[in-house]
Amino acid sequence: MRRMGVFGGAFDPPHVAHVALVQAAVADLQLDELRVVPTGQAWHKARPLSPAHHRLAMAQLAFAELPRVVVDPRETQRVGPSYTVDTLRELKARWPDTELFLVMGEDQARALTGWHEWQEILRLAIICVAEREDLTGARPQFIAQKSHESRFRRLQMPVMPVSATAIRTRIAAHQGLSRLVFEPVARYIDDHHLYQTA
Repeated sequence: MRRMGVFGGAFDPPHVAHVALVQAAVADLQLDELRVVPTGQAWHKARPLSPAHHRLAMAQLAFAELPRVVVDPRETQRVGPSYTVDTLRELKARWPDTELFLVMGEDQARALTGWHEWQEILRLAIICVAEREDLTGARPQFIAQKSHESRFRRLQMPVMPVSATAIRTRIAAHQGLSRLVFEPVARYIDDHHLYQTA
């Protein structure tokens, strides 16, 4: 059976930790393909996102060099809220003999039961939770409910304290982005004057 990863997010902007997670997922899960899916209209975000065409273009620049990785624009083309379950259904309908692996961070995994049709998401895909090493032991580890344990896998990630929020804040404060985003993404942000006001 073909193995396909799905990694959704705002990618506002995509950064080095996103790329590291995708590389880890492709290797650890032995994926034939991983689809990076920038969200369209994010139902769960309090702040407005940057226009979809910018986030899509930046994702294409960030992930361009990775083998077996495809940037999938379907959610940015969808009218109304972006729901992960709809994306998984579309992929399953298009490739019925493919096993789907939904890649997410621990924060998203903790919030999963609040997602639209979350039980259907569990039926359609194995949930792969990127577990960042916590050397302090201060953060509680995500633990799947016993009844759903078989639908979850763990992905080990190195410590990478990078966030899109912090990057946007740095740009608004006219600070450098060294080692936080890849150079083509940094150039795109600069060329299009993104994130320049806090």
